[in-house]
This record gives sequence, C-alpha cells and structure tokens, in this order.
Amino acid sequence: MRPALVDRLWYGRDTFASAVRAMLVPAERVFGGIVGARDILYDAGWLPARQTAIPAVSIGNLTVGGTGKTPMAAWIARGLSARGARPAIVLRGYGDDEPLVHRTLNPDVPVLVGADRVAAIAEAARVGADIAVLDDAFQHRRAHRVADLVLVSADRWTPEARLLPAGPWREPIRAIRRATLVIVTRKAASDAVVDAVHERLSSVAPLVPRVSVCLAPGELVGASSDTDRRPLESLAGAKVRAILAIGDPDAFIRQMETAGATVSAAVFPDHHRFSDSEITQVAGGLTDGEWAVCTLKDAVKLAPRWPRLAPPLWYVSQQVMVERGVGGLERLLDDLVRTCSGTSPNAG
Repeated sequence: MRPALVDRLWYGRDTFASAVRAMLVPAERVFGGIVGARDILYDAGWLPARQTAIPAVSIGNLTVGGTGKTPMAAWIARGLSARGARPAIVLRGYGDDEPLVHRTLNPDVPVLVGADRVAAIAEAARVGADIAVLDDAFQHRRAHRVADLVLVSADRWTPEARLLPAGPWREPIRAIRRATLVIVTRKAASDAVVDAVHERLSSVAPLVPRVSVCLAPGELVGASSDTDRRPLESLAGAKVRAILAIGDPDAFIRQMETAGATVSAAVFPDHHRFSDSEITQVAGGLTDGEWAVCTLKDAVKLAPRWPRLAPPLWYVSQQVMVERGVGGLERLLDDLVRTCSGTSPNAG
C-alpha cells in the first residue's frame, strides 16, 4: 500500500521531493547492490531457476504498481484459451482483489494463489492446466519461464529511473534486457510520451522487441449486477465520485474527465481493504445525481458491502487495445501454445 506522500516523493518535481530523494540516495545504492548481487547469482547459474510442472509465462514490470499487469495477464490467458490451450493464472496475491478480478474476467480459468510460485504452478498442472500465466513475477526468478513479458507504463514514466526507496523502480532499467517482449502500456498518456518511452527502452535494450497497448475504458457495469450496463458516454456532463484503491489513480481520473465527467475522487492506497465506516462515509457523501464509479479491482471489494439505499455503484470495464506491434503479440501467443503442446514441459 502506498500513501500520497510516497507518490509525491517518487514523482514530484518540487523542491521538497527532490531534497528527500537526494537524502535517500545511500539507501537506494544499498538496495541496488542487493538486487544487482542477486541478479549476478542467477545470471551465473549459482542460483538456478527451478523447472516447473508446466510451461510458465511471466507478466511483470520493473516498478511498483500501476502498469496494468492484471488486465494484461487476463488478456494473455484469454488469448491462450482461444487458441486451445488450458491456462491457469498464478499469482502471489498481495491483496484480496487480484484473485477476484481474475475470476471475474476469466471465470473458466483456474486461479492459484501462493508465495511459492513453483508449488502453485504444480497445483495448476494438477487441476488440468497446461500453461501457467504468472501475474507479477519478473523478479521471481526462482521459477523457470518460457517467456518474460515486461510492462512499462507511459502514464507513470519518469526520465530518471530511481530505485527503491528513492523511486518506484524495483530493478535498474537495464534489467529490461532479460525480457522476451516489452509492452508499453498507457491509459491517458500522450503519443509523444509513448514515443519517448520507446526511444529510451530502445537505447537500453535494442534487441528486445516492443509493442504498445492502450488500457482503454470500456462500458459502465453495475457492480451489483453485471447485466446492468451503460455506455461510457453516459458520464458526459455528469458529476462522478471516483472511489479508487489502485496503483495509478490519476490515469483513471484523466480517463473519466476525457469522457466528459466532472470528477472528484476518494483515493485510498493500492490494494486497500475498505472498512465498513469508509464505505458508509463515501456512499453517504454522494450528492444528488452524482455517479459512484470505480474500477473492477475496487468493485470486487466494494460491491458486496455497498449500502443498499445508496446510489448504485458502477465500475468501468477495461479494454486491451494493441496499438503497435499486434503481430508480435499474436506470434508470441502462437509460440506459447506450441510450447505447452510440446513433448517437453519446458521446451523453448
């Protein structure tokens, strides 16, 4: 979970944020040394990756939160299913929301939660899966993968890649060279920012292919009944109370404003566990005619406890739209299906 002060420190351009980042340089260097030593041990084979019961593909990133790992992992699983594979989603489960979101998006795909990814992949094999999609596992090098898809958010992009705790980066940007494919995601970032991200990544890892994906807002869905749906255009000219406990709330707010809404936001830390009093306070504070809108990640937690007499709660569905490099993603999915149908569980 991440308070607003941390976001200000990591992304702020004011004097206070710059001064605090400078003070954290020694801690950043210690963290970088630990991460670097660990990567050297894995790269040299002194810390070997363990073989898995079925092939695994990782959907990860280099930063803390907000890149779109969960919708992309669900999209990859759906693409594999459409090609005849039997995927399972495997995740550590930092919050109660992630497994529920996956089960909502792909109700026919098994979802396994466990800190030991190797054991969770073995369990996926036991329930009939022939390939595991690992949600947030780029840094979990203990489990062997046939492909590493790494997401970089254009919405959260900063030219200076600062490591924890001075910035949001889990690893130095050069770690992108381990990726099979880099996916630049955006929700509200401009074309110019996306191009700048591609240019920087190309200079760091010129041999790693890259694609662009837009995580675009879809339609409004009733949180209590997914049969109740409205076009996003319904928000044009409306007042919206956005209830958000996600990694990048600003991008969601900008999307709603682009749809024509006037937005006020109740922002909580990522993966926040809402208390009854918080839900009652937010619902009770809605003004006449104001829409209560959230993401699916929040809806799975809010809907079962949303006050019955309050205005209805809606969430915005998300569309994965490949903007650049669609052929690369399609070929990757085809290759993964061939891998999981091969004679060796970890061929490729």
